[in-house]
Amino acid sequence: MPDPTAPTTPAPATPTPAAAWRLLASGNARFVDGTPRHPHASHWRRQDLTAGQHPFAAVLSCADSRVSPELVFDRGLGDLFVVRTAGHVVDDVALGSLEYGVLHVGTPLLAVLGHEDCGCVAATIAAAESGIRPGGHVGTLVDAVMPGVQAARDTGTICLGEIMEEHVRRTMRGLLDRSPALADAVHDGRVALVGLTYRLTDGAVRLLDWVGDLTPGTDLEGGGRQDAARAERRREALAAQEMAANDAVVAATRDPLTPPLPTQAG
Repeated sequence: MPDPTAPTTPAPATPTPAAAWRLLASGNARFVDGTPRHPHASHWRRQDLTAGQHPFAAVLSCADSRVSPELVFDRGLGDLFVVRTAGHVVDDVALGSLEYGVLHVGTPLLAVLGHEDCGCVAATIAAAESGIRPGGHVGTLVDAVMPGVQAARDTGTICLGEIMEEHVRRTMRGLLDRSPALADAVHDGRVALVGLTYRLTDGAVRLLDWVGDLTPGTDLEGGGRQDAARAERRREALAAQEMAANDAVVAATRDPLTPPLPTQAG
């Protein structure tokens, strides 16, 4: 039971989809640079969360042990509403979970996170080449990914990385096609949908595609549809703003009695 005498913090205001994306992007930048903050892991944070959750993004990601959204985006308790399946395959349970996160919990951003060297995609490519479907429930995963693999192969695409990217895009389209409620939320501007890929070697996340308004500062790691030079100027101009936005989120949940971090003497 929460301590009624302990100080509490009000629920944070829901960020815009663009602001939520900047929080994800800035967290991944820290992860790549090796300077993570590991925010929102204190006992004060745990106590605040007993009153409810207010994550700023819902993330559908692969279940691969090398791709943990909370680490990749340098986030903590209560920040992300995460649904993970092998190959980020969307069945009815996963779709219902995402609808809950977006429509009931109120996340303004929905992300599909794929990654290089995805075993599920690789297994599907192997099945397409051999004509042999894996046994057990792994075959169900292959069945779900196969349309994307076949569509990519029909265009002459044989590279695992490119097929994985097509799978991410098809997952995005599938979410909107199968869930009118999610499609309406995106159409109304309440939610943005982004497709991302994660690079195992350096931890960088690349923006493949998006639906909704992510401006300003849409581009991350040179991906997406924005011109690279323009995106670089935006990143430089918004660097200080992104840091301030993240600090504000962290400060909003820090207890007023928590002592400030020590500063280095000059």
